This record gives sequence, structure tokens and C-alpha cells, in this order.
Amino acid sequence: MYKPKPSWFRVSYDQDAVSQMLEMMDNLSLNTVCTEAHCPNIGECFKKNSATFMIMGKNCTRRCRFCAVSKGKLEDLDPNEPQNVATAAKTMGLKHVVITSVTRDDLKDGGSTHFAATITAVKNELPESNVEVLIPDFHCDHDSLDNVIAVRPSVFGHNVETVPSLYPTVRPQADYQRSLDVLAYAKTKAPDLYTKTGIMVGLGETKDEVKAVMQDLADIKCDILTIGQYLRPSKEHIELVEYIHPDTFEEYKQMGLELGIKFIASGPLVRSSYKASEAMEYLEGE
Repeated sequence: MYKPKPSWFRVSYDQDAVSQMLEMMDNLSLNTVCTEAHCPNIGECFKKNSATFMIMGKNCTRRCRFCAVSKGKLEDLDPNEPQNVATAAKTMGLKHVVITSVTRDDLKDGGSTHFAATITAVKNELPESNVEVLIPDFHCDHDSLDNVIAVRPSVFGHNVETVPSLYPTVRPQADYQRSLDVLAYAKTKAPDLYTKTGIMVGLGETKDEVKAVMQDLADIKCDILTIGQYLRPSKEHIELVEYIHPDTFEEYKQMGLELGIKFIASGPLVRSSYKASEAMEYLEGE
């Protein structure tokens, strides 16, 4: 059943900025999660010359029921992609570069070597920049995770996405404990590495369940959490249960901070990489 968006979902959209960004990405054969995931902030971010690179193709091997990323024929990895991402980041003059990917369970290392090559290329082109990654779970294979950790991104991110009770319907090919283990392993392996995750709300979770997830994250010393409203990309995706009021997002933020999570971005329009540099600036200034 269609639920009209409430007033707090009004966003600005600069078509010229979007068109210019998409043209540059197309010229370098690059994808952004901003377009593939139908992000509501695309107009704002592209106007500010900000984007999140999505590597390893447009198509994903998993069929999460919340995600707009396509599930078509898998593409061979582009050996030029790491340098192309670095070139785009340098052209944009980015000081905080965010890189994510589709999940590639078809690859032996899940694509972690390709991830590492992309991080390295960006750091070579922009040695003063911060590089944030949002990785798949790599089935929590330690060798694959080590490939990424070894090249020292500034922020190591992996999303738990939702509360455990909703995994069978929202993320049937994922596992809540495995996602926690990915974050816990990174923090154990490199304690000075900032770890980050995100969840969606509005899928039928309870406040107690959200609090329990935040407690789990605090227990593994996760530094950064994003909380945003789920928006149904199409009729083929899992139904939206409710729009969460901004006051509740603020309640969640205060709750998580009290539990010990260092930085929380919580709001209807918040997405995994929305204003990502602000979290880094805050933590670096502590």
C-alpha cells in the first residue's frame, strides 16, 4: 500500500549538477551508489561535488529486498577502475573519498583485492585525503578482510542494515552476527581504525530492537553509526511499514550516544555516506 511521504522529505535537486557529475562518471566508466541506490540526497551531494563511488560493477550477487542495486549479469572487474576512481576523486578535489561496492560472492576473495587496489590508487593520487570504505561482508573471511585493513582506509564500514528479527525477510542471504563479526574483527585487528555501520528504520522494527542493535555495536566498539529512513525503491521491494518521525531519530541518536557510540548521524534522509566527512572531523577533533 502506497504511503505518501511526509513534509520532512522535501529535498532540493539541481539537474545541472547531477548531469555534469554523471557525465564525468560515464566518461571514466564509473558508477556511484548515489544513482544506483536511488539516494534522495543526490541533488544536494552532487551540487557540493560529492559522490560515493561504487566499484566492481552495477550488478550484485545478493538479493536483499530493500536494495535498488540491480541483480543482472555479473561483469568482469575492470583493471582500470582503481585508477579511474582515483582520477575522478582528484578531479573533484575530494578531501574525503567514499568507496563502496556491490557484493561479489562469485569472486574468490569477494573482490577485496580490487577494493585494496582502489584504496591504494586514491591514496597515491590524494595522499592528504581520507578514504572511507563501505564493504560487503566477504563472508567474514579474515584473509579478505585483511586485504582491506592492510592498506589502511581511514574509515572501515560495513552495514548491519536492520535488526536481527527482520534479516530473514530483508537480508535473506546475510547474517546479523556475521556482520557484527566483520566490524569486530576490523577493530580487533586495527584498534586505531574507525569502524562504521548503518541501519534503516521503518521496516517494522521496535525501539527496543534498535536499542539492542546499538548495544551490540557499542560492545564491539563501533565508532560511527548512521540511522536513516527506509524508502521502498519499487513495488518489487519489501514494503515500507511506517515513516519514522524526526523526533524519534533524535531519540535514537541520544540513546546510542549514551550507550557509548562516538558519532551518530540520525535522520530521515541520512544514508551511509551522507556528510561522511563530518564524522571524521568530529572524531579527529576529540
